[in-house]
Amino acid sequence: MIAILKKEINAFFASPIGYLVIGLFLVLNGLFLWLFKGEFNILDNGFSDLSPFFTLAPWVFIFLIPAVTMRSFSDEKKQGTLELLLTKPISHLEVVLGKYLGALILIILALIPTILYVFTVSQLGNPVGNIDAGSTFGSYLGLLFLAGAYTAIGVYASTISDNQIVAFIIAVALCFFFYFGFNGIADLISNDSISAFGMESHYKSMSRGVIDTRDLLYFVSITMLFIVFTTRAIGNFKIKPLHIVAFTLSLLALNMSLLAASLFARFDLTEDNRYTLNESVITVIDAIDTPMIVDVFLEGDDFPTEFRKLKTETKQLLEEFSATNSNVKFNFIDPLEDPSTREQNMQSLNARGFTPMQMRVKESGKTNTKIIFPWALASYNGQTIKVRLVKSKIGETQQDLVSNSVQHLEYAFADGFSKLVFPKKRKIAFLRGNGQLEDKYVADFIRTLRDYYFIAPFTLDSVSSNAQKTLNDLKNYDLIISAKPNQPFSEAEKQVIDQFTMQGGKSLWLIDAVAIDKDSLYNDSGTNVAVRQDLNLTDFFFSYGVRVNPVMVSTLYSAPITLAIGDGSDSQLQDLRWPYSPLASTNSKHPIVNNIDYVRFDFANQIDTLKNSISKTILLESAPLTKLEGVPSQISLDLVTQEQDPKTFNKGNQTLAVLLEGEFKSVYNNRVKPIDLKDKINTSNATKMIVIADGDIIKNEVSKNGPMELGFDRRSLRTYGNKEFLLNAVNYLLDDDGLINIRSKEINIAFMNQDKIAAEKTKWQAINIILPLVILGFFGFIFNFLRKKRYTK
Repeated sequence: MIAILKKEINAFFASPIGYLVIGLFLVLNGLFLWLFKGEFNILDNGFSDLSPFFTLAPWVFIFLIPAVTMRSFSDEKKQGTLELLLTKPISHLEVVLGKYLGALILIILALIPTILYVFTVSQLGNPVGNIDAGSTFGSYLGLLFLAGAYTAIGVYASTISDNQIVAFIIAVALCFFFYFGFNGIADLISNDSISAFGMESHYKSMSRGVIDTRDLLYFVSITMLFIVFTTRAIGNFKIKPLHIVAFTLSLLALNMSLLAASLFARFDLTEDNRYTLNESVITVIDAIDTPMIVDVFLEGDDFPTEFRKLKTETKQLLEEFSATNSNVKFNFIDPLEDPSTREQNMQSLNARGFTPMQMRVKESGKTNTKIIFPWALASYNGQTIKVRLVKSKIGETQQDLVSNSVQHLEYAFADGFSKLVFPKKRKIAFLRGNGQLEDKYVADFIRTLRDYYFIAPFTLDSVSSNAQKTLNDLKNYDLIISAKPNQPFSEAEKQVIDQFTMQGGKSLWLIDAVAIDKDSLYNDSGTNVAVRQDLNLTDFFFSYGVRVNPVMVSTLYSAPITLAIGDGSDSQLQDLRWPYSPLASTNSKHPIVNNIDYVRFDFANQIDTLKNSISKTILLESAPLTKLEGVPSQISLDLVTQEQDPKTFNKGNQTLAVLLEGEFKSVYNNRVKPIDLKDKINTSNATKMIVIADGDIIKNEVSKNGPMELGFDRRSLRTYGNKEFLLNAVNYLLDDDGLINIRSKEINIAFMNQDKIAAEKTKWQAINIILPLVILGFFGFIFNFLRKKRYTK
């Protein structure tokens, strides 16, 4: 067998055709990947990965590998040496394996120069070396298994005819059929399971760095089958027990790879495990028992580069969902493809709430505007839900936009699917009776929560007449929300809420320790006085480990206020710095705040955390340039015309929102109880609470047409992250399945250095097109020199 292997390699490189085939392979890859414009161009792609190469390679291999294998047995037949070869003291299987391994080694040698592509992408990464080595290795491994299967098919095709051209054509046809043919049959008969018999579905996963034993078994099975067929095809074949065993094992392996889906191991080699679904997501996907149709509108031929990446990542994620549960089916639709229905489709999508995005794309030196609908629509059992595919932040670049969006995809789809699959079961009470915000000011958030939970108002007024019944009624809810109360809580009300907490109830508090409202400044004088607001909750929160201080947070990094500047008809609306509207963020990777936009506060207060057994997580903070202002204090809109001294903003980051988790001690432990309640508890089960030192972050604006979206500022036309933050907070408090924890998943989208590409593009194109040919030529020179030296002795 080794002798045949050496003979194949020597014969291949001893003739010009060997170098021509490999050279053609390298030239085609070089031109498509580095020179020609199109979806395979790595430099235009903008991302520091080799996905275009691994997408193109199966096409090139369909012609390259048959060119390498076409002479394996057809040449032996034509020259009449096959019979002589079969009389040698080696088995037919060893003859076939020698031919097969010889051809496969030649393919591997052809792939070696492409490692230069890895080096190039690494050097052009931003920063240098920003390439996923694990994913690249896994992709090459997948390419090797695909090449192994193609080679087995090519060697078999060479036994069918003694004409090399005919053998080449047959091999191309077979490789094409096994890679693409089963997908066509599946589409024709509308049976997706048929596509599992084709190579494409198995290679796709491996080409992005995910190694699944089912895929490995598939390629090994195809390879073994065609090796057995080749062994049978040469000479007078006598069936031996070994052959029966080999054929049986190959069929068994093929069936296992296709049918025994429960017996497999899967290895995600990507550095960030981006293709490993969270267990909570798998729970949601597994619960889909009838077809769920996902229509994705992120389709089109003229997408900006970044959005092509988002489309690819979306498709790959949905493929993972579909592989987990075949009931998940998806389509990519271009609603703007047909010019005759373009306007009608845009109006229809807009009416359904699918807000388009306008992106600027540079083409041939010109900047054009492209309209994109970054949405998906999931339909299940007669219900539909929208899934937003774009995750935007204030002031971000298009690269940041795509990175944030890709990171958000898994949670966005899982969250949407969960609302369709699982019925609502949790109950939320919005507290009333202590001056909380009217319904119209929390309408948008309530409307959002209703997709997930049952919502109802709950008044504490009945505490004074029947505290026990009030507590019993309150225990029917899983979470209470108190949105900007402005009247003190009585001791009896506090004890009822405390016992609700002791029994595992969750709570979200949005409170102001200072009484001042921005709307009150829009009067003739433009001034108002900020005073302390006593809600009688200081000891309540103190015992839990936090204190909301009656001071105002003022910062230089804040949301602007829009005012009319000028007199009469000459006045103009301008965005002006307003230090009392902090834009809060955090570096925390906690799922509540990870990857969210800035949250706007208005007249926020500062929170201190106190030492006790409760775990405390700071969710939001002000910017470092912050100062604290005591009360009473006169607040005037004239402040926007005054220059602020940055040196006075020296208090650093100030806590504005904090999460409390653990076993809480009762506020009234070892104290005289204001009311007598049954079965009092002094230490709670594990529970959670969030305290936010501002009630305005939940307040939506109200126009003449009704409540507006929470976080939207109609004066500046900006949307802040208030709604997402509060929704994440509620989901975290009530999420027993851990779905919200998906938001902590970090996915690194590696970009190329565009400035470096612009400056060095020609150099890298020359390196990747010419240098592989130089390497091939140098190898040929050395090979023939050594061969000539050996045979001239």
